Amino acid sequence: MNAPANESAEVDATPLAEIDVSRAQLFRDDSWRPWFARLRKESPVHYLADSENGAFWSVTSHPLIMAVDTNHGVFSSASGIAIADPPTEPVDGLDPEDMGIENFISMDPPDHTRQRNTVSPAVAPRNLANLEPLIRERVVDILDHLPVGETFNWVDRVSIELTARMLATLFDFPYEDRRKLVYWSDITTAVPQVTGDATLDMQQRHNDLMECAGAFYKLWAERAAQPPKFDLISMLAHGEATKDMNQNPRLFLGNILLLIVGGNDTTRNSISGGVVALNENPAEYDKLRKHPELVPNMVAEMIRWQTPVIHMRRTALTDLELGGKTIRKGDKVVMWYISGNRDDTVFDNADAFVIDRPNARQHVSFGYGIHRCMGNRLAEMQLRVLWEEIIKRFHTVELVGPVERLANNFIRGIKSVPVRVHPH
Repeated sequence: MNAPANESAEVDATPLAEIDVSRAQLFRDDSWRPWFARLRKESPVHYLADSENGAFWSVTSHPLIMAVDTNHGVFSSASGIAIADPPTEPVDGLDPEDMGIENFISMDPPDHTRQRNTVSPAVAPRNLANLEPLIRERVVDILDHLPVGETFNWVDRVSIELTARMLATLFDFPYEDRRKLVYWSDITTAVPQVTGDATLDMQQRHNDLMECAGAFYKLWAERAAQPPKFDLISMLAHGEATKDMNQNPRLFLGNILLLIVGGNDTTRNSISGGVVALNENPAEYDKLRKHPELVPNMVAEMIRWQTPVIHMRRTALTDLELGGKTIRKGDKVVMWYISGNRDDTVFDNADAFVIDRPNARQHVSFGYGIHRCMGNRLAEMQLRVLWEEIIKRFHTVELVGPVERLANNFIRGIKSVPVRVHPH
């Protein structure tokens, strides 16, 4: 996809030192490609001295992203994994201490290892095999109740609904309240530094997250008093490294939100982005109809093409050289996964969506190293089952209006995908 001429002119005219790829509107307007293309070409390790998110290094090439992501001894997660720093001053009357959270993705070994290992059995291969029939049952129910011949929002009826059902299953959360999980996931990243929206009601966000904490404290108490079961809350309540987590409110809420966001955003936005990608590339849609066996590889390509998590941040623990630049101890280093997945030195014609791309699985959407997405196989399985069932029922999921994207520099979210489904 080529950038409009006026957009390319703006990119070319901006001094290299002033390029700021953390602006949320780039992702709302889907205008990010030429900015990252220029950085990959001219400065794959790029320093911006001043922005809404402070000073930071941008790492934009695929190999250098992997170099950072696999070197947790030098690049620490303990100061946060998002480009936005925690507030240091009161916001909407809230004390910074009341707004902060902790979670295991924002830890380094050994604490990270112990806490991650407690919940990782939930997404082990054997348990995923047991989950697949349930996922298929829920996919079938969703697809069979879509309004054929009517325009509807794919994001709401399919992407959100499927992920809400799966999150409720993984947490053994009250099924009738499953949409609350999606709402809590959405507001987790709804802060001005991420969305670019200075009008956000942070007091309301805080109140809503306290409701989330209260709901999960109640579940925790129930599960801790029962014999261990196979849901994430029970695992945490009975896990040796996490059984006292409820005594630290910041850590408790932080880990709950981490698991909710992790279970929601990758799958949900790849489901939405996949429909957009196939409609923008009708020859690939034809290829899929002729070769449904390509679904597993297409899923990997959808995750590469969409890149649901736009970036991850690390903090340098020592001075070092990366890509010919000197990074100082304490510097903020941002890995732009969305850029690494469009690196033409790794992916031929990287902006194209190609369902049989031979190296689609080399994408960095799940990260690498010790922080690689724990639920990556679950996300892939949900997408695979969904598309296996879609192509059984529908000749086309047709995009019939403009796609509405979210202003967010951390999660590449899609709000609306108006479609009509056409049966075979």
